[in-house]
Amino acid sequence: KQNLSVADVHIDRCSCFPQDSRMPQTTPFAAQFPQNPYGGGPTRYQPAEESYGGLRFHDNSLVSGSLEALIQHLVPTVDYSPDRSYIFTFLLSSRLFLHPYDLMTRVCYLCVEHHRVGDPQIDKKRIRDIAPKIVQLLTEWTETFPYDFRDERMMRSLKEMTHRLAFGDELSRRAMQRLIQRLLRKLTILGQYEESLVTSGSAVAAVTASSSTAAEKPSALKAKQHIRREECILNVCDDPFILAQQLTHIEMERLGYIGPEEFVQAFIQKRPADNHKGFFSKRRVSNLEAYVEWFNRLSYLVATEICLPVKKKHRARVLEFFIDVARECFNIGNFNSLMAIITGMNMSPVSRLKKTWGKVNTDKFEILEHQMDPSNNFYSYRTALRGATQRSATAHTTREKIVIPFFSLFIKDIYFLNEGCSSRLPNGHINFEKFWELARQVSEFLAWRQVICPFERDRKTLQYLISVSVFTDDELQLASYESEGPENNLERDTRRSLR
Repeated sequence: KQNLSVADVHIDRCSCFPQDSRMPQTTPFAAQFPQNPYGGGPTRYQPAEESYGGLRFHDNSLVSGSLEALIQHLVPTVDYSPDRSYIFTFLLSSRLFLHPYDLMTRVCYLCVEHHRVGDPQIDKKRIRDIAPKIVQLLTEWTETFPYDFRDERMMRSLKEMTHRLAFGDELSRRAMQRLIQRLLRKLTILGQYEESLVTSGSAVAAVTASSSTAAEKPSALKAKQHIRREECILNVCDDPFILAQQLTHIEMERLGYIGPEEFVQAFIQKRPADNHKGFFSKRRVSNLEAYVEWFNRLSYLVATEICLPVKKKHRARVLEFFIDVARECFNIGNFNSLMAIITGMNMSPVSRLKKTWGKVNTDKFEILEHQMDPSNNFYSYRTALRGATQRSATAHTTREKIVIPFFSLFIKDIYFLNEGCSSRLPNGHINFEKFWELARQVSEFLAWRQVICPFERDRKTLQYLISVSVFTDDELQLASYESEGPENNLERDTRRSLR
């Protein structure tokens, strides 16, 4: 596997700058973040080449550095404050190289202990001068990466830092106490959400045929279908616009609980140190995985609802209904539900219902399929996503701000960014250009997830979408053959094996 050449190109450019150059830190997307509230004027940057192996800049942008130098660049001093984009980028990417607790330990040492001179008055004044900047750094960490503090050691370090800051600055001590209170509230809410996923079974991959389901007797499959045919989405909600709104509620709620670190955590081999009590024991389920599982559930729900009705005209009505729902999802900017619906309608048990499809005007469906066409690396979808993102950036209403990406493709893009670019350069430096791009993509996701869903909640519809049972693959096939009989020997053999 070859790495992308862009990294090597920038290495050559960076070699033009002397090792001791004093170039200011700027970032490719710093404008996305507000100004440092503690900054009274221009920040004086002090790159750490001399003591920590050096940082490399190109066109005023940090492109590489040793791990130790990058850690030093994260730590505020009396004369220096790291900007928010650098804090986010390094906290996001550093976990590829060291555990968050190891980083926390190093940061605490550099913030306080490393610069002690032994004179109580001088040390107290220095802590008082730097304390607001330390509070700001830890605020960024706890607000953006709260899951890190499920590690008991992280929380202990945070409380120890509160005690140290109390030595020099009462205001900062109070700020740290408020910070910890907010963090605990957030962790409580996150824990309750994860518990609800476990309780409802939403995080379990149950939409595909499990070994136990596959072993069920055909009579059991038929019995399930008979019971299930008493329920239908149109009896709960027959307005495509309202259903699209309720799907958007579910999407935005689940997006909101995905931590940015989960995108990076997926690339990390589990380390022995991660077995420490408290780090993973309280993380019952990956919210990222649970969100992907929701996509699968919605696809199977759509296929189930279409295969449910006995009469052809009723199946055609449900099919047309979901086409309209998909169109409303597109208009809202909910591309994930749109793709899940299209996926459900393209599943074999649905796509083979030719007589049913013959009753439907497929023009709208073909337009939607074109928008999500995977050819040319999903060019049509990416164009639509850019349009939705631009609309969101200039929106005058909350509804116009909604952007819900096709999530599986979003994860795939991040995966290929990580796999396609080397994290370390030949000189041993960390390739920070790669991590600027990673942070740019993840920060865009964070902006999307912060939007509050403006639509009114329909509890009955939401409950149906989340909890109603869906068919497995075998049950879908059997329902499809009962609706429209097999047309060839392969289908006849398949049906015979299910009956």
